[in-house]
Amino acid sequence: MDHNDVLIDVQNLIMHFPIKQGIIFQRRVNAVKAVDGVSFQIKKGETLGLVGESGCGKSTVGQTILQLYKPTSGHVYLGGDDLTQLKEKTLRQKRRQMQIIFQDPYASLNPRMTVGDIIEEPLVIHHLYPTKAERRDRVRQLLKIVGLNPNYASRYPFEFSGGQRQRIGIARALAVNPEFIICDEPISALDVSIQAQIINLLGDLQKEFGLTYLFISHDLSVVRHICHRIAVMYLGKLVELADSNELYRNPMHPYSQALLSAVPIPNPTTEKKRQRIILEGDIPSPVNPPKGCHFCTRCPKVMEVCRNADPEFRELSRGHWVACHLHK
Repeated sequence: MDHNDVLIDVQNLIMHFPIKQGIIFQRRVNAVKAVDGVSFQIKKGETLGLVGESGCGKSTVGQTILQLYKPTSGHVYLGGDDLTQLKEKTLRQKRRQMQIIFQDPYASLNPRMTVGDIIEEPLVIHHLYPTKAERRDRVRQLLKIVGLNPNYASRYPFEFSGGQRQRIGIARALAVNPEFIICDEPISALDVSIQAQIINLLGDLQKEFGLTYLFISHDLSVVRHICHRIAVMYLGKLVELADSNELYRNPMHPYSQALLSAVPIPNPTTEKKRQRIILEGDIPSPVNPPKGCHFCTRCPKVMEVCRNADPEFRELSRGHWVACHLHK
């Protein structure tokens, strides 16, 4: 990957949340290892999908990239600037370049504010338009861009459906003209009939404004249609990273194979012949992950080396990275 094309560069990102005991003297007794050494790059204009089961650390990766959490260690570069080393004032300026679309459109909009005020708020924070009239014109323009009536600016969030609320959230993210947007499961709380509309909208906006996305999801059938590359995450670590078509055609990690075997195929004959891979047991606690490979307690192809040594995340073929002892 040409380094000049890279917008986001995440290097060995670690985010541990300390667990403390005691009311007065709070001793650190352990930590939740939510993200445990994650590295990847996102090119300008690209959509990288980040998939995995609930609780694997996907959303924490996104929020740590934005510095909503200060990482335990590691580096996050945006256009060459290390966000982890910036002071608060400089970081606030950099935040104009990166925004987030939240998962729940019902919880992410302030019910006491009008739609116009919600979308206008980032314009006020970043001092983008000097007058109220100019900001209001920008709000009306943004509503139109996301497919809503500009006259809706005076209404409140409770007057809208889930899909409309998510469009308002997208308009708010677009307000400051960002380069990079984290889509944190933006369609999982929506009706299936609305999901395709939001995905198509995100695709159209990417083409129109040259946006770069990190698309976080647990639905592999969705990310296939919107993402250029897909990263598979398990218990705080990346286990596979490849081009979208390559991952679906040739998944190399047993966890990726199990996830893809659960994706429905719209062909009854093919679906009937296909063999499902059923993973046994529960996901281990991120407080005390297994020694060696984190997936060893559930892997159908586990070997002795898997229980003792953490596999290296290596590039096995051009652009196809895997962390597994089966592939050396």
